[in-house]
Amino acid sequence: MRFCHKPRTPGTFGAHGGAEPPGGIPREPGPRRYPAPISIEDRDVEPVPATFRGKRLYPFQKKAIEAIDSGRSVIVAAPTGAGKTLVADYAIEHAFEQGRRIVYTAPIKALSNQKFRDFRDEHGDDVGIMTGDVTINPEAPLLIMTTEVFRNTIFESPERLEPVEFVVFDEIHYLDDEERGTVWEESILYAPLHIRVLALSATIPNIEQLAGWIRKARKCEMDVVEEHERPVPLHHYLYVPDVGPKELRQLKGVLAKHPRQRRFRTDGAPRHPLEYAVREGWLPALYFAFSRRDCELLCEREAKHELLDKDERRQILAHFDDLALRYEVDGQPGTQRLRRFAGNGVLYHHAGLLPIYKEIVERLFTTGDVKILFATETFALGVNMPAKCVIFDTLKKFDGVDVRWLKTRDYLQMAGRAGRQGIDEEGIVLSRIWLEEAEYYPLERITQGECEGVTSRFNLSYSTLLNLFLRLGKDVTTAYDKSFAHYQETKQQRKTASPRNKVIAQRIRVLREMGYIEGEGTTPTGELARMINGYEVQVTEFYRAGVFERASVLELCAIFTAIVYEARKVDEADERGIRFEKECIGLVRDWRKEEKRQGLRELTKNPDFAINSVVLAWAKGSTFDDLKKYTNVSEGDLVRALRMALQLMRQLGRVLDKDDPLRAKLAEAAALLDRDVVDARRQLELG
Repeated sequence: MRFCHKPRTPGTFGAHGGAEPPGGIPREPGPRRYPAPISIEDRDVEPVPATFRGKRLYPFQKKAIEAIDSGRSVIVAAPTGAGKTLVADYAIEHAFEQGRRIVYTAPIKALSNQKFRDFRDEHGDDVGIMTGDVTINPEAPLLIMTTEVFRNTIFESPERLEPVEFVVFDEIHYLDDEERGTVWEESILYAPLHIRVLALSATIPNIEQLAGWIRKARKCEMDVVEEHERPVPLHHYLYVPDVGPKELRQLKGVLAKHPRQRRFRTDGAPRHPLEYAVREGWLPALYFAFSRRDCELLCEREAKHELLDKDERRQILAHFDDLALRYEVDGQPGTQRLRRFAGNGVLYHHAGLLPIYKEIVERLFTTGDVKILFATETFALGVNMPAKCVIFDTLKKFDGVDVRWLKTRDYLQMAGRAGRQGIDEEGIVLSRIWLEEAEYYPLERITQGECEGVTSRFNLSYSTLLNLFLRLGKDVTTAYDKSFAHYQETKQQRKTASPRNKVIAQRIRVLREMGYIEGEGTTPTGELARMINGYEVQVTEFYRAGVFERASVLELCAIFTAIVYEARKVDEADERGIRFEKECIGLVRDWRKEEKRQGLRELTKNPDFAINSVVLAWAKGSTFDDLKKYTNVSEGDLVRALRMALQLMRQLGRVLDKDDPLRAKLAEAAALLDRDVVDARRQLELG
């Protein structure tokens, strides 16, 4: 096995050589130096100004700015649309004035890209971005990162974060996310202690608990700033079809007065909440539906109505054509379909869309030209695109296992997109429910109850455990003691041991049994896995078995895509096997057997080779539109899988020795995939 890092033992963390590590901030090319952080005692703290960037500051913004000026960390919890981002803007300028750097992390790449464009318009070349897909201007004093990339930098090159004054955690309540929340927790725990934290959050009841954990974990002063009022108040209504002449009723009126009322039709009453919104002039409207198919069907139906006058139609089509030309997708079938919808004032947005199309839709919506946008819930996450009215197609959604009522926090995050500052006096939230599901208490909880608190999802990956093993050795199992999960258990006085001191111990035993840890150090195999963040087991096992070395360039494309791809139930594709399919599946099966033997329930993902035909056709030069011959997998899912495969190839390539022939093969395979709509950097630069 040949790669650039030698086996390590505890106590040598941070020393490294060879190629640039994955996810790290590249070394400065020249003699650029940043001053050391200014101590609190040396700061000249001036009174907080009444305005910032021409905007009058709200009291909560002043409090947050005072904390920043006084050298403290701060967590700001406020409703969607209340103005939390202005505090981040101030922190950025503060860091610039101190001659220091600032990292801005976001939970999703779409939000990272939006922030990059917004900040670049404001600060020009002082802004860079690193998302795994894209690296632009990484030496910039303001660096936008996904939280995963920031976490990876902490483990790979902590010394490169020395010039950083602040890290901004946008949407920090995302720490509650089942799959990815642990990344936030790891970032807070292990970021160098000189970095101050500015956390932005939706309103949550246990914000003091979260802040208390951060204070303890980082040994820092942290202020909590809360705001519960919105600049634009929201009015929440339920739309219950066919319950009487006044079809739009507030919660208690519908459920208290008509708990068992039979359906009946009132002549002239709108049969759909959209009809009511149009009739009342509550446009533009953001319509949330919880399936991609529903978004498209609703858009198709509403496109039959005329929502635009001639001037509005001319304006939106001119803007659409300009964007399509800029992104080089004019004339494509998918573009023409979206153009037809746009000409009627409606569009849709979901994860199955091509990323370029999502970008076009987002930009059109911000202009106000789109009267109704049908979207899944991911549209509400951090993307600053409000409307006059938010409509819920339903207050229930399928969570992958069962249909459940929405969480209050999810509802408020989406509902918070209603009401535009400086435009609307109020925001309207309209939820459709059916009489047979009109249960008083769930609906009252969703629309009027207190948000759920943030719960820790601490769940260390094998890669993270290997990095921590180099710091802590056999004491790695104590890593859980510093987690938010343990802090919450202590506060709640739970006496039972968490199944998470046990999962860590089980995974460490797996790493020993599989030859990644030996004695008090990592083996060469463990070193490779330590340097790969995400799918580290699959990459390391395939590398150790010589699969990558024996595979052709085209087969590499298929294998790396299989590692990251996970088919949805509705996905179908032409079956076409490759030589290494059985071997790869067998290698992961052996790992999963060991996981089961150690008592683990969450097992390493199997490779999914279902879209081999698609990947091979694309790698051979097919147009993206041609891929429809091989599969019904959505364009957005295909692009996402190919981009993730590219990211994984690049990670492995950076870890290998410079003279390893596999590096050249990986670069060649990446070049075959990274073109046209898959090229994330191209998309960002075109925009």
